[in-house]
Amino acid sequence: MRVLITGANGFVGKNLQQHLTERKDVQVKCFTLQDSPQSLLTMLADADFVFHLAGVNRPQDPQEFVSGNQGLTEALCNDLADIARSTGRKTPVAYTSSSQADRNNAYGVSKKGAEDALFALQRDHGVPVHVFRLPNVFGKWCKPNYNSAVATFCHNIARGLPITVNDPNAPLQLIYVDDVVKAFVGLLAVDGHAAPTATRGFATAGPMYATTVGEVAQTLQVFADSRRSLMMPPVGTGLVRALYSTYISYLPPESFAYRVPSHGDARGMFVEMLKTPDAGQFSYFTALPGITRGDHYHHTKTEKFLVIKGHACFGFRNILTNETYEILTSGDMPQVVESVPGWAHNITNIGKEEMVVMLWANEIFDHDRPDTIRCKV
Repeated sequence: MRVLITGANGFVGKNLQQHLTERKDVQVKCFTLQDSPQSLLTMLADADFVFHLAGVNRPQDPQEFVSGNQGLTEALCNDLADIARSTGRKTPVAYTSSSQADRNNAYGVSKKGAEDALFALQRDHGVPVHVFRLPNVFGKWCKPNYNSAVATFCHNIARGLPITVNDPNAPLQLIYVDDVVKAFVGLLAVDGHAAPTATRGFATAGPMYATTVGEVAQTLQVFADSRRSLMMPPVGTGLVRALYSTYISYLPPESFAYRVPSHGDARGMFVEMLKTPDAGQFSYFTALPGITRGDHYHHTKTEKFLVIKGHACFGFRNILTNETYEILTSGDMPQVVESVPGWAHNITNIGKEEMVVMLWANEIFDHDRPDTIRCKV
């Protein structure tokens, strides 16, 4: 399938390009600012699908809204109409409009004019048109200090620079670029033909997130602070997941790594990696040959141990019945060993080399209420 992307070097265009070039059934052509308007007809002539992403959103002269949004779209529609008349080919178009298209400002009026031109193309020539009225799109590769508060905040916070929040309660409608691209790619079927045109007209991408400028800024600052506190918010779903991925993408290479606390003594090292408010904390420790660590029990806290290097003997004793139990494991045999409330436990390095053990605890260690009671196995 031959796909043409206008505005291919823009923020959304770069992300769409990358996703499409990962497919073996799609050939991507790009129309950018470096190409002349006259070359557009040539590119359209053999395109099977057009993603029309080109546009102007922050010109020096407001008149550029008309030429860059409505004017370019009208030219594209004229070319596609000529192709439909002369060859009978009706090349589908997906267009990135804006949620401001229903507002009476220069930008919104120009986007509405572009929409009208596309819908006229669909009405008069049967060309499938998919118009996406998008709110603020955010994600990797968005230009900071331009038209995205999220991009600017991420860039500055990742570099320890100040940010400006004029009104923390200002509402913000957001959509993540990967979700936009997913909706775009969904218009292309896997067999190389355009998807059914039942979705003609206004199309949707999502989810869309309703938040505030202050909430976004605060969340991004928590990500930056987590390198010091080790405390990570839940980043596996929804807006926080997308914001975290976006924030990380703005880190300069020299900030890809950071130090974490480590505590050493004659037994070995204990290193903390990550703490979470609802999923415990993660760490690892080492032990030299013959060293025993632990010899304590918990009332409520539970732990999971995974030996990743060396040979270990886990010892257990029920503190009420004195029943004992042992487990032998090693880095050659991935096996999680759990501590059990009410059982004293320890771990001994029974090998000839340093032992390395990953550790997860279901709760963050609280110095005031440690729930770790010294007790020999």
